[in-house]
Amino acid sequence: MSALLNIVQGTPILDLQLDGIETRKNTRFQDKQNGLIKLPVYQGEDDISGVVEVKMNKTKKVEHTGIRIELIGRIEIINDQKQSSDFMSMARELEPQGILTEDKTFKFAFTKFEKQYESYYGNTVRLRYFLRVSMNRNYGSKVQKEVDFAVLIPQPEIEEGPQAPLKLEVGIEECLHIDFEYFKSKYHMRDVVTGKVNFYLVKIKIKYMELAVIRKEVIGQGQNQQTDNETLVKYELMDGCPTKGEVIPIRLYLAGVDMTPSQKNISGKFSVKYILNLILVDEDDRRYFKQQEISVYRKK
Repeated sequence: MSALLNIVQGTPILDLQLDGIETRKNTRFQDKQNGLIKLPVYQGEDDISGVVEVKMNKTKKVEHTGIRIELIGRIEIINDQKQSSDFMSMARELEPQGILTEDKTFKFAFTKFEKQYESYYGNTVRLRYFLRVSMNRNYGSKVQKEVDFAVLIPQPEIEEGPQAPLKLEVGIEECLHIDFEYFKSKYHMRDVVTGKVNFYLVKIKIKYMELAVIRKEVIGQGQNQQTDNETLVKYELMDGCPTKGEVIPIRLYLAGVDMTPSQKNISGKFSVKYILNLILVDEDDRRYFKQQEISVYRKK
């Protein structure tokens, strides 16, 4: 019935154009469902404004019960939409109930809207901001159009805060004793991880040593908590067996790694953690590893 009414009445087309889009900075995300996407960036006290165009689409008359535009911030749990929810929603009424007989444009603006969280597109969760313009009708289906944009949040308070080294030990009684040190605990997204590994006792035949960066997404809390681990990069630190007293330097560049800032308990829904995983592999392919969480932030 709805399809028949659309044929009789026609379906208008909604278009949404953002102001200043040609000169605005863009960023890219690897979206699980849509692949690589490029979105305009809004930060700080940026406003978002533009124009909505209603096109009649060869229809002489369109009856509607209202046209509105919404700005929505949403957390989507990709494999469980029941857990998805909006953390912000703002609306503007563009046109009250009426009849359109020709194409019409509407200007809109959301000034200094709240940018509480940074956009995030992961394997199990995404945090997205989007504009949705919709036309409600008594007859025929609702017509709507969505346009996504990105919010990025620099963190100067972390950048300017104190740093502390991370020191850990790995030991197997009478077989292996090493300690390793990362010179910092907080890194910006284009930083360099530096440190060293000290070998005090080596009685197993080590084949190689590598350092990996793992992204850990944590969804939910308590017994319902789910995690997703993804190894973003692996880097070989050493090839061959070290000797007692040997010191191996650590240097890993993050600039080419697909990283985001760490996220902690965002709206009670999810967290994003980054782990440095130091791995030793012996000649029997047994693996010895030690993991250390680091903090990743967006530089101003």
